Amino acid sequence: MITKEELTVLLTEMETARIEKTISKTDTNKFGEAICSFSNDMAATGLPGYLIIGANDDGSIAGIDIDERIIQTLLYFGTDGRIVPPPALNVKKFTFDKGELVVVEVQPSKVPPVRFKGKVCIRVGPRKETANEAEERILSEKRSTFARSFDTQPCYESNLEDLSTDIFKQTYLPTAIDEDTLAANGRDLKEQLASLKFYDLKADCPTNAGILMFGKNPRFYLPGAYVQYVKFDGKDVTSDFKHELRFEGI
Repeated sequence: MITKEELTVLLTEMETARIEKTISKTDTNKFGEAICSFSNDMAATGLPGYLIIGANDDGSIAGIDIDERIIQTLLYFGTDGRIVPPPALNVKKFTFDKGELVVVEVQPSKVPPVRFKGKVCIRVGPRKETANEAEERILSEKRSTFARSFDTQPCYESNLEDLSTDIFKQTYLPTAIDEDTLAANGRDLKEQLASLKFYDLKADCPTNAGILMFGKNPRFYLPGAYVQYVKFDGKDVTSDFKHELRFEGI
């Protein structure tokens, strides 16, 4: 986490791709967008970003009180699901002669694009923006430079026809992406799936996550990919069972 001496230096700097200052204690949308944009690290600095609350644009300390409520509000951004995937962040309060500050230190994500309420927020210099199609593609390509988890790896030999795309478009997509982004969306289906890690554009096939979520027959590619309901005759798993049902595919 940043030290008080390092923070003193940051306060003298202008807002950049890594620094945002605000005197608001209640603008949670602004906080979320800033944290999301630092996680995406569009400038590819590889360094943490800093949201500084309690400082004016010129770096002077506004003299507001930082209480436990604002600290908890900021910590919740790492766990409450508004930012996906969850950001790696630290929150710390600093006391100066002229007042208090709270700083959120946000590490760049290794699995971008990161979304806040369905929007991919980025910083272009000192400004926050919503990523366009080209910028989101750059973020997706950055993800492939890191070790990939099983769910984001391509499910080779599968293809788009193996997915129930109607369920994706009508059920999942409207809940994952905000209305404004969807209204301005000019991407084809594969690009929409890829932006949510359900399709690998380079391999031109669904990912394992895509098959698990929307596959018509996921066990064809992933043996054991089903949910089993069992009603036992007794009170433990060694008892005989009365009824068994598997939920698999769409």
